[in-house]
Amino acid sequence: MTINHLAMIGNYLPRQCGIATFTTDVHQAMRDRFPDIRVDVYAMDDHPGRYAYPDAVTGAIPQNELSAYVDTARTIEASGAQAIWVQHEYGIFGGPAGEHLLALLDRTTLPVVVTLHTVLEKPSADERRVLEGLLRRAARVVVMAERGREILQRVYAANPRQIAMIAHGVPDRELVDPATLKERFGWKDRPVVLTFGLLAPNKGIETIIEALPTVVERHPNLLYVVLGATHPNLVAHEGERYRDSLKALAAEKGVSDNLALVDGFVEHDALIDYLQAADIYATPYLNPAQITSGTLSYAVGVGKAVISTPYVHATEILADGHGVLVDFRDSAAFAREIDRLLSNDRDRHRLSQRAYSRGRTMIWPRLAEAMLAATEAAIAARPRRLAKPLAVRPLKPDFAAVERMSDSTGMLQHSIYSIPDRRHGYCIDDNARALMLVSAIPDLDPVQRDKWMTIYASFLQYAWNPDRRRFRNFMRFDRTWCEEEGSEDSNGRTLWALGVTARDAAEQKHRDWAAVMFDSTASLALDLGSLRAQSFAMLGAAAMLEAKPGHELARTILQRFPDVHLDLLAETRRPEWQWFEIVLAYDNARLPEALIRAGMALDRDDLVQCGLSTLEWIVSKQTSPEGRFRAVGTESFHRPYADPLQFDQQPLEAQATVEACQAAHAATGDPRWVAEAERAYGWFMGLNDLGLPLASVEDGGCFDGLMPTGLNRNQGAESILALQLASCTISGLSQDMGSVAGGGRAVA
Repeated sequence: MTINHLAMIGNYLPRQCGIATFTTDVHQAMRDRFPDIRVDVYAMDDHPGRYAYPDAVTGAIPQNELSAYVDTARTIEASGAQAIWVQHEYGIFGGPAGEHLLALLDRTTLPVVVTLHTVLEKPSADERRVLEGLLRRAARVVVMAERGREILQRVYAANPRQIAMIAHGVPDRELVDPATLKERFGWKDRPVVLTFGLLAPNKGIETIIEALPTVVERHPNLLYVVLGATHPNLVAHEGERYRDSLKALAAEKGVSDNLALVDGFVEHDALIDYLQAADIYATPYLNPAQITSGTLSYAVGVGKAVISTPYVHATEILADGHGVLVDFRDSAAFAREIDRLLSNDRDRHRLSQRAYSRGRTMIWPRLAEAMLAATEAAIAARPRRLAKPLAVRPLKPDFAAVERMSDSTGMLQHSIYSIPDRRHGYCIDDNARALMLVSAIPDLDPVQRDKWMTIYASFLQYAWNPDRRRFRNFMRFDRTWCEEEGSEDSNGRTLWALGVTARDAAEQKHRDWAAVMFDSTASLALDLGSLRAQSFAMLGAAAMLEAKPGHELARTILQRFPDVHLDLLAETRRPEWQWFEIVLAYDNARLPEALIRAGMALDRDDLVQCGLSTLEWIVSKQTSPEGRFRAVGTESFHRPYADPLQFDQQPLEAQATVEACQAAHAATGDPRWVAEAERAYGWFMGLNDLGLPLASVEDGGCFDGLMPTGLNRNQGAESILALQLASCTISGLSQDMGSVAGGGRAVA
């Protein structure tokens, strides 16, 4: 897909901070390298009205105004941007640990790429919550050091495929002799050590001031230049007390003439001139966990000999002899290394050359190219965004067609048009679904609910074969069984219905029955070999754990299968195929849904993340080129590593997707899953490849599928139940989002 329009969120000059400098630089780099791509900048604003932003800034977001984030989300969504690129630092967004940003991202459907300027190894509860929210929302996360990647995976359980490492950009300047620039700063004939950045106690400036007396003994003309304004937050709290303390320390050490504190925020070109005029660049920072330092990157980019403490970014960028590392707060070591480099021109020049060579790999055009590639991957991973999501008003759940297909035994399987076809009798699959529906419809008459709950529960109970310890599936119209035990899928689906009934049934007597029945039969799940049957059983077990926290058998079922599914995924995965099997089949979305539910129940984020990523993949396969939901057709089944074919499309797939998206929304709170559920639900209403509604609005019926020649106009139990269960779920989701009126309760 060709990218021609991006939205970028971050600070921007003239705001004075490192993120503003970075965002400005990277925006300019994108504009220079890819002039045909429009990049809209939305600047975070800590003092609305203070900054005179340039024309490059499309809009400003007042940091602490939540409504402004929501408004900006709408603006970006309407702008035609294809993706959002966020520069993330905790301190620049409003709310606890900057959580207002999540409100913005959760109100857009666009793919998100986040550049993390800080990755905390020991986050606070709020910091963790916000970063995990970003990881759930972002299609790609960019770090500027490999240690950032490692922390994201170890501390936050991030998906490694989600993470990209792209080095901090640097200006493309020639390597010059410092002596040629010193005169303009009044440094002629003086060896110069430079530290640059907003002044704050964590910069460790005292370490080098304390080293100066030793160095000055051998280099009397040495000048240590500390370039940068005091951090605005520090000024707001204590004025210039910290700067004054540094001057006092220099006076105490007798090196005031060797220290220059240059107070001011230096513009880009002037900063590069300062760097090029220095002989040595020093970063005595005190925070070992610092992942990113733009000033260090710039120094390497222009070929400075660097002496630094071993914080994370320094250890990576200066590795392999590209700089000198000394211990934190070790003034003696700084004195020794500054003296060594000033005393040996050859060593200093050699170190400068090595740094400059590394800097060539980090120049801004390379960063722009890498970021465009990451953004393209993010967009390609979400092809469902080819069309804007369509808002769908859910139908009110209607029991009429279900009742039409049911008698005192249970729900019949098939129909000819809307008339039940008794020749095919009954199956436990449909009666299990019907049992779940009776609990899910919110306003069903209590007498009617009790009647049909009892009938469908009785069918499941009678289907149990204690001799085989399995449920039977198919029953003839004369109430005789067609087999002694049903398929694995039918057994798994029955356990699912029992768990949901134990949790959701309106009356205690039905909840009690379902719980006892589950306890008596659910151990069969431990012998299931079918991937879908295992998923159905997991969904039932997750529901049972909600009904009865601490339920041991349910927990055992949930613990048995997820790692098996992860192993299958690892075996079958290819770059273009992120699925548990080498083929697609029916009820596909139930597989990621079960992992999401299991992960939530077991507090295993790896399962939730795997469920979300595989759900995203199957959703992409269920998206037509026009952006409509396209159910995986039955003609697509069992074709190894093949994209799905268009027909025949059946309602079961739309229902499964709606309910899987409901699980994803429950796990993440991300409204894009509501939009995705609405898109799948729209398939019933005519938002499909043929533009034909499958829902029979007047009586709650549903046609059996989309064929190449049009609708399959039969209305079987599976199709009717798929529509009604999906209507319950989408109504509940819409209520949660406040987007449309309706009722309902999710069943899984």
